[in-house]
Amino acid sequence: MTVSGSLPSARIEAALALLGSVPTLATAGARRPVHVLYGGAHLYKADAAAKLGKLAANAMATWGKDDDAFGALVGAGKEGSIVAARVREKLANAPLEAMCIDFEDGYGPRPDAEEDADAERAATELAKASQAPGPVVGMRIKALSTATARRAIRTLDLFVTTLAKASSAALPLGFTVTLPKVEAPNEVAALASLLDDLERENGLAPKTIGIELMVESPKSLVAKDGSVALPALVTAANGRCVAAHLGAYDLTASLGVSATEQRLDHPACDAARMLMQLSLGDGPVAVVDGATTILPLPRHKAAAGQSLDPRQAAENESDVHGAWRLHARHVRSALAMGIYQGWDLHPAQLPARYGALYAFFLGERNAMSARLRTFVDRATKATRSGQVFDDAATGQGLLNFFLRGVACGALDENDVQPTGLSLDELRSRSFAAIVEARST
Repeated sequence: MTVSGSLPSARIEAALALLGSVPTLATAGARRPVHVLYGGAHLYKADAAAKLGKLAANAMATWGKDDDAFGALVGAGKEGSIVAARVREKLANAPLEAMCIDFEDGYGPRPDAEEDADAERAATELAKASQAPGPVVGMRIKALSTATARRAIRTLDLFVTTLAKASSAALPLGFTVTLPKVEAPNEVAALASLLDDLERENGLAPKTIGIELMVESPKSLVAKDGSVALPALVTAANGRCVAAHLGAYDLTASLGVSATEQRLDHPACDAARMLMQLSLGDGPVAVVDGATTILPLPRHKAAAGQSLDPRQAAENESDVHGAWRLHARHVRSALAMGIYQGWDLHPAQLPARYGALYAFFLGERNAMSARLRTFVDRATKATRSGQVFDDAATGQGLLNFFLRGVACGALDENDVQPTGLSLDELRSRSFAAIVEARST
């Protein structure tokens, strides 16, 4: 017996039209930097990326010479030699993925004339740097709160105007403005409006400049009515928001946490990360972890023409390795929450960041390869792999694992081959598209 539904086809089509285009999980595999290195605007020059990259490589050469020891620091296990080799390769070829020219905490309060000069000078230097391949570079202004709003707007105006003129209205690809200490949508809306004006006045295409938000206050997480505040902040950016960064130390301070307990792995930061992930994690806005403030810097320096004694040398190694171990643990904790990008304060932190990142992907690639191959082969049915139950969303998640691993340099073509996928299939970024193509 055939049963007919009661909904006319016109009503069904009207409902489908209301749904519009539903975003897919494939967007989660889009290429994003795995870190951003902050530096004061007063120090920025066109050759900054090259110099900082050399410092990162030198740190690895000095303190990461022993593959097994380095692997143990970053949690690589038996993959220590492979991880160390790939970190060295990364630091030799493309050590920095993103930089931020900082006019806020990394710059501090200065006389107006000095900040004016630095805004124009740094923008001119960035225009020179953007003529050659290098990291994505953006800027951070001061907060748009009453105390610093006028200064922040002037710096933004001088920097973008100078950059547009020096680059003949061709801003560096991926250029963004980071807004710190956000507490209300009107602050974000004001920045978006200012960027509209700057683009128009300088002959730039609309929406050329992105916005990144610093989540450093409970008000940027939870609104007065108890709702999650982040979506409204993103909406206020009018399509410009590309990332939201956790500001761990301002956040914990605003919650009354004492200075001795302010740390990236504080429970308040875990709660903030999870709220950020729940509200933004499946969309186009990247969730970015905060910074590890314990830097891998040795305490002793040898005088000219002299060497350190064994005790001093051992203390230096302990200082650097301890900081790397802590940084790697923070990176792994973020990865476990699905957060693949963080920010760094010194180039010597990069070996630990890349080491922890590569160890994460290399340690799981064999198990993930087997699961993805099985899932592709039996895509029309749910299947079990060991004790793990896979469903359609997991298929995309497995694909995203390899997308992110290849994009960050942890995995290469040889690591993808066991999945049974071609690189072209991987680049499609969509598990559904792969299944559909193989089904025809």
